[in-house]
Amino acid sequence: MTPDVHGPTVDDHTRCIHYRTPLDIIAIRFACCGEYYPCHLCHEETADHPSRPWPEGSENVHAVLCGACRRELTIAEYTAVDACPRCAAPFNPGCAAHHPIYFG
Repeated sequence: MTPDVHGPTVDDHTRCIHYRTPLDIIAIRFACCGEYYPCHLCHEETADHPSRPWPEGSENVHAVLCGACRRELTIAEYTAVDACPRCAAPFNPGCAAHHPIYFG
């Protein structure tokens, strides 16, 4: 079963109103609520609580969803690749700037 992605998505590849380039195809499962959102701004605007990054030691948690093929990746898998291991869809390298927001 494919997880729901919350927030203002603009297409079926989890792009949102904030990040919608061809490479913006992942959603992040937030540690605070366990729900997927396309980005931290979507969470901030639509969740009823503040976000919280995944704590150290969470590398094996499935917390990233490829919007192209819907594969869930662990944090370790996601941070080690530039594209989805299943479908080879490239990920936005600029997302690394937000790493501390999501993964501590």
